[in-house]
Amino acid sequence: MERTTRIPPFLQKAAITVILGCAAYLTTTVTGQPEIWRLTISIFIGGASLIVQFMTDFDRRLGVVETSLTSHSEDMKKLVDGGFSRINEATRLFGLVEGSALRTDAVTQLVRNATEIGVGGPDIMYDFAQAEISRLAQLMKDLHGGQAAYDGEDHDWLLTLTRSAGVSIDATSTAMDTDFWPTELGRRYLRAQREAIKRGVRVRRLFIVAHPELLQDERIKAVCRSHEDLGVEVRVAAMCTLPPAAMLDPVFDFIVFDGGVSYEVSPALGSEHTPRPVVAKTTLDVRESLVTDRVHRFNDLWEAGQ
Repeated sequence: MERTTRIPPFLQKAAITVILGCAAYLTTTVTGQPEIWRLTISIFIGGASLIVQFMTDFDRRLGVVETSLTSHSEDMKKLVDGGFSRINEATRLFGLVEGSALRTDAVTQLVRNATEIGVGGPDIMYDFAQAEISRLAQLMKDLHGGQAAYDGEDHDWLLTLTRSAGVSIDATSTAMDTDFWPTELGRRYLRAQREAIKRGVRVRRLFIVAHPELLQDERIKAVCRSHEDLGVEVRVAAMCTLPPAAMLDPVFDFIVFDGGVSYEVSPALGSEHTPRPVVAKTTLDVRESLVTDRVHRFNDLWEAGQ
């Protein structure tokens, strides 16, 4: 491939200047001008052409610089606006955290720990962390709406609410809970109740059985004694002894924490392999009207117990 030789811009300007100067000199020679005028005019025209070339080149370069500065200014403006927008958003969010009832240090610790998850780990670690953050965000949104639900039997809400209670825990237990207490979750729940009682929380539990004969069942008596040994106030009631008004509400398995949160479980019919009823859904409700209704309902059921 033939290589093209590019003449430097300065040499181009010098060549044009010389050519125009010579042309002026020849023109003045043809017209019979004196030697001094031929030299003066040729030098003037050559110098003027050089100045015009430099001014033209300067104007072109100045235009390029202005265009570059305009583009750079727009990019900087976008960058600054984006930075201020993120700062404003972060400031707004931090202001919301400061103004909320939640502890600021706990929220900021969550954000800090989330950002400190190291790079280079397996993808599943990030997917798991993202899923947990999304789940927590959804829980906060549901609680703001007044109700949160969990499919199946919950293992975290129950223990966290028990550890967070500061005044009272009023709970009912049905036949669905008979085999619950020997489980690992049941034992952890009892330990959490014992710690709650030590810090002054009043814990009441009403066991509801299907028939009056079960009031003398040794298993139920043993469960009641184990609760009483922890300091739990225990009563037992048969379904047939409950007031008629209490039978209108199908919910019999719920816990009210500090008179402000209702924790409820919905049973599902067991299969032939699991004849015992299992938990189909767990619900947290913080709506004042429903929680107040649950408080009144528990008090009515408690009065019917023995």
